[in-house]
Order: sequence, then structure tokens, then C-alpha cells
Amino acid sequence: MPTSTWRKSSYCQEGEACVHISTDPHNVHITDSDAAQTIVTVSHGAFAALLKSL
Repeated sequence: MPTSTWRKSSYCQEGEACVHISTDPHNVHITDSDAAQTIVTVSHGAFAALLKSL
């Protein structure tokens, strides 16, 4: 899947169990490690709603 560079959360503790985010023009891709074994893909609107609710 061609995406931008993965960015690690600034609230990450030591180690690799962190939230990583990558975006493209249509979607936001979220994973919990830089190995990106499992990727959740959501629309920009859905991601904005998640951030607003947090």
C-alpha cells in the first residue's frame, strides 16, 4: 500500500508499542507498531471525529 511516511505518536513510551499514522489524499492509516503488520484505514472525516471525541 503506497502511503506517506509513518509518523510515531508524540505520546509514546519507550519501545515500539506506539500509535503510528500515515496519510494519503483519501484516507488515514493507523497501526500500533512501525512494522505495520495490521493497518486500520479510515476516512479523514472518521479520523477527525475520533480525535474530536478524545
